[in-house]
Amino acid sequence: METKQTYRKTLTKILTKHGYKVLDPWKRERVLYRHISSQKWWNKVPPHKFIQRDLKDIKKSDLLVAYLPKLSAGTLMELFYAKQRGKKAVVITDMKNLSPWIVAHTDRLFKTIKELEKWLGSSRLIFQIQEDLQRFNLSN
Repeated sequence: METKQTYRKTLTKILTKHGYKVLDPWKRERVLYRHISSQKWWNKVPPHKFIQRDLKDIKKSDLLVAYLPKLSAGTLMELFYAKQRGKKAVVITDMKNLSPWIVAHTDRLFKTIKELEKWLGSSRLIFQIQEDLQRFNLSN
């Protein structure tokens, strides 16, 4: 698990600015398990309930934003689950030689949060038009 969670505030601010309602599971988890003092608090959490809450969040979402500074089994499972449910997914990572599994389950890859912010400000409309054309089979 990524111990530094400061990127979440930045992403929330950017996504909110561009009209997204942000659902950040860390806010819930941090509150639910704040009484556990260990750095590895997730080892003391019932796995099934923990995972089911995350999956419900994904079901309610239109877009999954995965911040991936290093490989994370949980984040990759969430990415796969989101794509299996027809959700849009973007990944922010500067890792080299990404697995084809990550690439195949990602609609857009960004190296930095700044790249995502720039895209949201300019290219998002074009991306939406392309999605609409694909949805209505008008692109070919």
